[in-house]
Parts: sequence; C-alpha cells; structure tokens
Amino acid sequence: MKGADVGIVGSYFPDGIAALDELLDSNVVAKAFYDIDTPITMTGLRREGKTDYLLRRHLPELDIYFSFTGGPMLQELESGFGVHLAVPLYCSVDPEKYYSRPAISEFQCDLSYLGTYAPDRQPKVEELLCRPAERLQQRHFIVAGAQYPESTVWPGNVERIVHLNPQHHADLYCSSRLVLNVTRRQMVMAGHSPSVRLFEAAACGATMISDNWAGLEEFFVPGKEILLPQDAEAVCRYLAEPDSELWRIGRAAQERVLATHTNVIRAQEFERAVENSRRHRAFSIQCGLKERQHVGHR
Repeated sequence: MKGADVGIVGSYFPDGIAALDELLDSNVVAKAFYDIDTPITMTGLRREGKTDYLLRRHLPELDIYFSFTGGPMLQELESGFGVHLAVPLYCSVDPEKYYSRPAISEFQCDLSYLGTYAPDRQPKVEELLCRPAERLQQRHFIVAGAQYPESTVWPGNVERIVHLNPQHHADLYCSSRLVLNVTRRQMVMAGHSPSVRLFEAAACGATMISDNWAGLEEFFVPGKEILLPQDAEAVCRYLAEPDSELWRIGRAAQERVLATHTNVIRAQEFERAVENSRRHRAFSIQCGLKERQHVGHR
C-alpha cells in the first residue's frame, strides 16, 4: 500500500478485519470502506458492534464509507458511529453490455422476472407475476433463476429458466414487454437501495414494474420511468396497455439511467468523494490546530 492515494476494503471480504487494521495503520492518503450490503452491516454493528469484516472501532478512523444504500442510514453512520464521510456509491451499468437490441424469439414474453429464489421475495413474485399469469392464460411469462424449491407450483404459462447466462440477460430484458423487479426485505426496510438489475433493464430500454420502497423516486419517476403496481390487478392493467405506451416508459427510464447511473458516472462520483474527503480532513486538521492554539492562549 506504500504510496497509494486510496485504499479500499470491501464488505464480505474474508480477511476484512485484518485488511482494515493494516489499511488504517498505513500512510495511505484516503482510507475507505465499500459496503455492498449496508443494511446487513448496520444490523451487526447495532447488535454486537461488529461484523465478520468490519468492527465498530474501525469506523471513526475511516476517511470515507462508500455505501450501496443511501438515505438516512448514511446519517446514522456519521452521527451514531463516528464516520467522517458516508456517501452513496450505488451500483451502475455498463452501456456497452446493456443496450437496446432486437427481441429474440426464445425470450419473447409479456412479463419476465430474473432472480434467484429468496423466501422474502417470493410472496411478491407470486402476487405480481403468478397471479397475473393465472388470470391471463393467453399471456406468456418467464421466471429465470435458480434455487426455487421443487414444491413451487407455477402456472402453466410461466416458463422456467433455471440458469440464464449473464450474456443473455440483456436479451431477456429486450424481449419482454414488462420486466419485474422485486427487492429483498432488508433493502425495502432501509430504502434508497436500487438493484443493479433495475439499471441494467432500464439501460436496455425495458419497461419495468417494481415493488415500492422509500427513495425509489430518486432513481426513477413513478408512472413516467417505472410502474409500481400494488397488486396483480394493476399488473394485468399494465399488460393491457398498448406497446407504444410501454415503449415510451422504457425509453424514459433508459435516458435517465444513461444520464446518471453508468459506470463512468459512478467513477466520477468516486473521485469527487475522495477529493471531498481530503478537504474534509484538511478542514478538521485546521480546526484542531485552531482549538489547540485557543486553549494555549488561555
């Protein structure tokens, strides 16, 4: 790490605690932590003051805490745990891999969902995909993802793809009239936690429907760039919309993502955060010197 401008340790790194100890003991200019699962980390810090990859004592020594989750949780990190600078560094999309392309017949469907099985997500998958499929037998649905229990009962017009190679994710998005997003419970509770698949689908020009959570409107305008159904009936109404209307919503989401959530833009945000942390550190040092001088003159 000698001579490095920035050092970063990420969440879930197996030797994260040792790596952070080494980083914080080094002369690296900007010392950072990058958390891709901040709600999980915060649960551990609140309950036990630690996780397998981060200890509470590390937090005040960090220059920057980058987080996949924004919103109030960042304020708690600063005010409650002594982090100097907590900033969002959301996931992003590579527009060279995710872009509009012609539909592929093997993936053409009315509504698709891409995601591994999760018990806390499954009720929403059933409400927003399975129930509409049961009502609209003439429509075609696709669920792509592994680890679903063998006992799961799918309507006859729901096609299952156990594993979809990532190179075909964009093909599925571009071949679906609607693309469903369902968020994990802890991310819903925390809010301000967009999934990378939201950005990837939007970059393809797909028309997305999603469960709702606090802060979603910061990323997509409901009704204009994304659809937020409350139940199966709403999904059925969306499926009855003309292609032109769905296309308009998908293109609006695409424009939004390409303007604000690409990998290049995220790199620029990273660089700005590092520069801000340097200014913050310099200001803190200056304030500390003035305080000591003031005490010395008493």
